[in-house]
Amino acid sequence: MSASNPSLEAILTRAWLRRGPLACALWPLSLVFRALSGLRVLLFRAGVLKSHRLPVPVVVVGNIFIGGTGKTPLTIWLAEVLRAAGFTPGIISRGHGGDGSVPREVTLDALAGEVGDEPLLIARRSGCPVMVGRDRPQAGRALLAAHPNVNVIISDDGLQHYALHRDVEIVLFDGRGAGNGWLLPAGPLREPVSRRRDFTVVNAPQMPGNVGGRPFRMQLAGRFAERLAQPAERVALTALAGRRIVAAAGIGNPGRFFAMLRAEGLDFAELPLPDHHDFLDQRFARVDADIILITEKDAVKCRQIENLSNDPRLWVVPVTAQLDAALAEQIVEKCRGCSTA
Repeated sequence: MSASNPSLEAILTRAWLRRGPLACALWPLSLVFRALSGLRVLLFRAGVLKSHRLPVPVVVVGNIFIGGTGKTPLTIWLAEVLRAAGFTPGIISRGHGGDGSVPREVTLDALAGEVGDEPLLIARRSGCPVMVGRDRPQAGRALLAAHPNVNVIISDDGLQHYALHRDVEIVLFDGRGAGNGWLLPAGPLREPVSRRRDFTVVNAPQMPGNVGGRPFRMQLAGRFAERLAQPAERVALTALAGRRIVAAAGIGNPGRFFAMLRAEGLDFAELPLPDHHDFLDQRFARVDADIILITEKDAVKCRQIENLSNDPRLWVVPVTAQLDAALAEQIVEKCRGCSTA
């Protein structure tokens, strides 16, 4: 959804959480969307549309709820789990920015505007090779050609990209669950809740009741902040109480970041920003605060803007995904049991 029209986005977001007048008016269009998306799935299953199998297991992390649900920290967690189990994981992603027509490897000095903020964050946090490209099978083959030691691929946000055969599917929700349960444009869903998957993960303190499957709960923990200009300088979030704080978040669901900070006892002013905000508008120049707390996703862009990279007010809050060890064991078991092409 375009970040250039936040009022429309806000209206639709509210409408998608209940079956009110606007959602009901759009419901007939959602039936058309459902028919077309269902036909596409059937064409892939029948072999009319080609699904390409890579010579290593492929794990897809994605969501059916439009917008951010926490895929990036889940992808990083998954890479760590697979590496601990003896695998050598690689990661592919679409990337937000650039044309994506040709696969491109994400180097640590790459520009976020060219490879995407999330892939750059994933590359830095996971230590895995990351390849971005619109064509997921092509990106996967390019990654394996550049890194022949990779023996499992994680596809970040690739759930609806059926051209890439997958061995394990993980569907991620957050506290909004499935919203009103309807497909676009009457609801927030790209596919029905009933769509098949191997695992369901919910990024929320409490389980919503409309996500399907037998969900595992994911918690994002952030206990400290590090200064953007000097990452080695860290401070516990609890030690910031009493300061004039603004919390800014250019992610799919800023409220989730704010709730995590409040759980640490902080009092602050909220500055929600559009997802993938580029920070070229000098937004922080108008902020009156001792400390501005930002997400890791926003930090990868702020570090590449000269006047922000040295702003002493900017502090990054790293988060870590915490999930049930049983989920890790089951994912590893499925990957070990996968046949290769």
